[in-house]
Amino acid sequence: MANFNLNKVILGGRLTSNPELKQIPSGVTVCNFGIAVNRCYHGQNETDFFNCTAWRATGEFINKYFGRGSSICITGSIQNRSWTDQQ
Repeated sequence: MANFNLNKVILGGRLTSNPELKQIPSGVTVCNFGIAVNRCYHGQNETDFFNCTAWRATGEFINKYFGRGSSICITGSIQNRSWTDQQ
């Protein structure tokens, strides 16, 4: 039996704030931004919020051409991260 893994996501929505472009110590640029995605659930509109990260030229492009409220459609992979605070 073949080992088959698929992790692809497509999101379309609006930016929740202006993108933040940073440079990590190695010199690579990274852009962080949030997307609000509307969906219908049992006849009511609901909104899901996603934190997104784009690297290098893609991040620079998003930072240059998109701002809070801009419509955007992205493709990529998804990671679930968890953390525990000190309390």
